Amino acid sequence: MTDSATLPAPPAPAGASTARLIAIASGKGGVGKTWLSITLAHALARAGQRVLLFDGDLGLANVDVQLGLTATRDMGKLLRGEAPLAACVQPTEAGFSVLAGNSGTGAFAALSDAVIDRLAATLAAAEGYSHVLLDLGAGLDRTVRRMAATADTVLIVTTDEPTALTDAYAALKLAARDRPEGDRRIVVNLAASRTAGERTYATLAQAAERFLGARPKLAGIIRRDARVPEAIRRQTPLLTRHPQSEAAADVEALARVLA
Repeated sequence: MTDSATLPAPPAPAGASTARLIAIASGKGGVGKTWLSITLAHALARAGQRVLLFDGDLGLANVDVQLGLTATRDMGKLLRGEAPLAACVQPTEAGFSVLAGNSGTGAFAALSDAVIDRLAATLAAAEGYSHVLLDLGAGLDRTVRRMAATADTVLIVTTDEPTALTDAYAALKLAARDRPEGDRRIVVNLAASRTAGERTYATLAQAAERFLGARPKLAGIIRRDARVPEAIRRQTPLLTRHPQSEAAADVEALARVLA
């Protein structure tokens, strides 16, 4: 896939407003990043925001699977320049829209920096949206780093597991290198309690402050909740199936911070 064959530069009308790009990243898989992306998109939509969720796990997309969607549209045509963004976006019953990925298409994971930058500009210029959430792939490869660098805010999701903390620190370090002035915040997922989540955040924040010279903000703590895996198995958003659950309340609090 070459630059010349993909994604023409988006129009940029004078005075046009742009959506806020929020990248949701993690150093490793298994920390609940995609679930958080979906639930946060739903919470923002419930708060009256116009939200587009972009499945940026290029090559291993699964937002549509967790939502139980039959993805009749995806970003393939957008990247190939065959259709505009509006024709590739799919609405959901939860009140937000999805730009599905294209699972198993390894070529998308090798997009050039120029194409990634144009994709980010296209998403930011998407008419009618206040927020665009970028559900990035796990890991720290070049594509993930470049997409994170285009965002206004990067949420780095971690848990209290040592490997998750180590990889979250690595994600912070690389994000600071790629965009020193960027807004980077921590979300602690699967916390046993708010107090436990604060301890996990403090461990990561202190390491970042000591070795990177900057203390990332705490965006939110999401408590461990048995209703989350149940909703995922049902392919139903948590805020639809269990709107009164603890994890739902925590994500809605995170949405209020971001909105």
